[in-house]
Amino acid sequence: MDNWLERTELIMSAEKMEKLHNAHVLIVGLGGIGSFAAEFIARAGVGTMTIIDGDVFDPTNKNRQLTALDSTIGRNKAVVLGERLLDINPNLNLNVVEEFVMPERVWALLAEFKPDYVMDCIDSVTPKIEWIVACKRLKVKIISHFGAGGKMDPSQVQVASLENSYNCKLAAHVKKRLRKKEIGFKSVRAVFSSEIQQKSSLKMTNGANFKRSFYGTVSYMPALFGLVGAADVIRYLTMNDDDR
Repeated sequence: MDNWLERTELIMSAEKMEKLHNAHVLIVGLGGIGSFAAEFIARAGVGTMTIIDGDVFDPTNKNRQLTALDSTIGRNKAVVLGERLLDINPNLNLNVVEEFVMPERVWALLAEFKPDYVMDCIDSVTPKIEWIVACKRLKVKIISHFGAGGKMDPSQVQVASLENSYNCKLAAHVKKRLRKKEIGFKSVRAVFSSEIQQKSSLKMTNGANFKRSFYGTVSYMPALFGLVGAADVIRYLTMNDDDR
């Protein structure tokens, strides 16, 4: 085991570290939530990662995205984050996909990379639903991150079954669409906040990339969503098979 993971092994055990080393986590959407989630996954010692995002940085990303800097404006988010992850762990087996994933591409990406766990960190409804449907049908474990926008209370961020999420409009909409498709979602993990969104922070968009609106965000909330999701994934990957 590389010395840089010595302190992680002290608290987790060599056996669990080996499980992480042999695991493959795919993260789609590398903005405020996904960028932090990816870093926490890499720093825990996961051996293989696939990171996916077709977007480039703009100045409005700097208030909440880990890799958004003046020096990275205009660069692809997956490429920039990939460089950072390899600087943390040069031995990481890393797949970098510079792509805004259309729903029909989800299945091909899962077939190509065959991850053990998918972290959905996107905020567009249609692609998010497709990732959940594909993972459910292909029996790939998935955790879906929901609305961090319009919320400011970190104490109300939690992880549970998607079925048990509440006070989140995005999660409610996704559940409604999944029911219409007759897709069960008890086993889908969800990171959400039970805080009521501040309606006054909503702004409409031109509908590009399946996104019709967005809420205002503060620096720490997306990062916290990424942290909570990463912790849940790491916990699952280090469990004994009989306990899963």
